[in-house]
Amino acid sequence: MEPGADLAGEAAEQACKETGSDFARLSKKIVAAGLMRRRPWYYTLRIGVITGLFAAGWVAFALVGDSWWTLVVAVFLAVVFGQVALVAHDVGHRQVFRLRKASVRAGKIAGNLAIGMGYGWWQDKHSRHHANPNHEELDPDVIPDILVWTQGQARAAKGLPRFIGRSQAFLFFPLLTLEGFNLHVAGVRALANRSLKQRTSEGILLFTHFALYLGALFVVLPPGKAIAFLAVHQCLFGLYLGSIFAPNHKGMPTLSGNDRPDFLRRQVLTSRNVRGGWFTDIALGGLNYQIEHHLFPNMPSPQLREAQPIVRQHCEELGISYLETSLITSYSQALRSLHDAGAPIRESAATKADVETETETKADVKVDA
Repeated sequence: MEPGADLAGEAAEQACKETGSDFARLSKKIVAAGLMRRRPWYYTLRIGVITGLFAAGWVAFALVGDSWWTLVVAVFLAVVFGQVALVAHDVGHRQVFRLRKASVRAGKIAGNLAIGMGYGWWQDKHSRHHANPNHEELDPDVIPDILVWTQGQARAAKGLPRFIGRSQAFLFFPLLTLEGFNLHVAGVRALANRSLKQRTSEGILLFTHFALYLGALFVVLPPGKAIAFLAVHQCLFGLYLGSIFAPNHKGMPTLSGNDRPDFLRRQVLTSRNVRGGWFTDIALGGLNYQIEHHLFPNMPSPQLREAQPIVRQHCEELGISYLETSLITSYSQALRSLHDAGAPIRESAATKADVETETETKADVKVDA
């Protein structure tokens, strides 16, 4: 598990080498349009602005001090943490720096130190997702953990996934409030994995974040307000992150076994774009162009909008379904898919209840007799 190893980009490059393939022809159009060029000034400005907002948030936290108004600062910092995570995402795909060492260094600063997310753990997980999106055995994002993503997973579910699965569509957004905590826990747990390279530096930066974060909260605020700040900040951070990633693949077709289409179809058919203007681009970090991002993970995010018409036309020429919806519709489709996935659990519970009722009725009749 090597931080900075962009398996997604390597998979795209390998697909490009398949001369004459549908993706290779698309790639030539994208390169000819100059859309794979670096954007150093864009990222200098973006990182500078986010760094300034990050610093301003903590200065505001110190100035507001022992007041319930500090919860407003918690909301602000939740959004800023989400934006830092999006920068770490772009760094991980080597959109910002060409060299791996620079990407790893920046990724660990943004991930481990700034927001308490294990960069090496996330990079490995996210790259495997990119290589096989929505594949039940190969994509870690659709392996059942707390939620089930298909009816097959629901039938095999036990324990917590089975308990939550029957109502998971209604619980999805509430559960996203725990995602920030999950990132911290997963990052710490990954440090025990010997395959994680640079474990020492990752661990030092990760625990430095925790020490500075918790230290600031409990030095500036009394315990009650510190815990309230932590809860509001981390829960909204998790909700924001989850809301960014939920529209991208949830509710799209899933793959299993040897069902692996070619690279172009594998990425397009399992991804969904979200319509919107500049505000959507900023809020979702360019991931609203999920199809283009999955096809060209190394493409700087501001160029994804320009790539979209080229990719859409190419897909239309090949008869490949290209889905783009509003943000609300994308959430609706994701929730509907979760509800459908949990159907076998609900049906099983209903059948069990019917059997119990029938048994009780027979017992009552026997007693009366």
